[in-house]
Amino acid sequence: MKFSAALSLLAVTGASAFAPAAKAPSTTQLAMSDYRTSVRDNVDVGVGGPLAGAMGGRDLADIWDNSSPVIVQGGSLRTWSFANPSIESVQVLLKTEGRPLDADVELWQGPDNTPHKMRVYVEDGALRTFNAVIGTPRGPNTVAIRNIGQLEFPLDAVVRPDRDDGLAAGIASVATRSETIQGGALRTYPFNPTVDSVAIILKTDGRPLNARIELLQGPNNNKQVVELYTEDGLDRPFFAIVETPGSGNVVRVVNTAPVEFPLYASVDAYRVGGGGDWADDGLMIGRAF
Repeated sequence: MKFSAALSLLAVTGASAFAPAAKAPSTTQLAMSDYRTSVRDNVDVGVGGPLAGAMGGRDLADIWDNSSPVIVQGGSLRTWSFANPSIESVQVLLKTEGRPLDADVELWQGPDNTPHKMRVYVEDGALRTFNAVIGTPRGPNTVAIRNIGQLEFPLDAVVRPDRDDGLAAGIASVATRSETIQGGALRTYPFNPTVDSVAIILKTDGRPLNARIELLQGPNNNKQVVELYTEDGLDRPFFAIVETPGSGNVVRVVNTAPVEFPLYASVDAYRVGGGGDWADDGLMIGRAF
């Protein structure tokens, strides 16, 4: 009797040893990392952060790959017309093959009405492309790009409508901090070498907007300059992405209007990488050449 009871106990124990383990309860909760939207002073944010990727037409490389650029020869003019009144903003992207970029960008609305104009200069149009979004409410509208460089300096241009989840939405999602720049004043924004590009938003309370945006790398070394005029800084705010490869990048925003015309500037990191381009300028700290 005792022997048969022992055999029965052993059989039950052996069967339970091969029984499948109970599954842990599943959960749909996502692990969220505590990233800061402002990474201008945060050197810990690198590849894989919330600003490292782009979605919904916000990635500049995807825009160039999925578009058909128009070549604007030196001294020539090209126009893009948008008759659909539902198009409230357009993307304007300019680049070269590594040569300087010098162009005038204007928005035409009706005869002899230019509510938005820009003068764009880039030292190297391949390393630092020009990327902006301009407002086009109440169409029809026409965007005109004039290459004011010499014949030897052509440029490639992409002008297309901006979607609700496009470039402007990507800029607005990261450039959340705003500060007032009074007329005649300026603000500077230094960035770490890990920041590959910077998002900029300029607007007013409905008054005209006159400003100059400069990308400095070193003392008085302008890599990119944008002189901007907007008839109504609330109706047509200015969105831009400035690429900042290398180290020692400083964005300077100057309000060139009188003191009665302040503007509101939001400048923050747009795309953060691992600082791979840092070594391109020959400056490396803590490592041997």
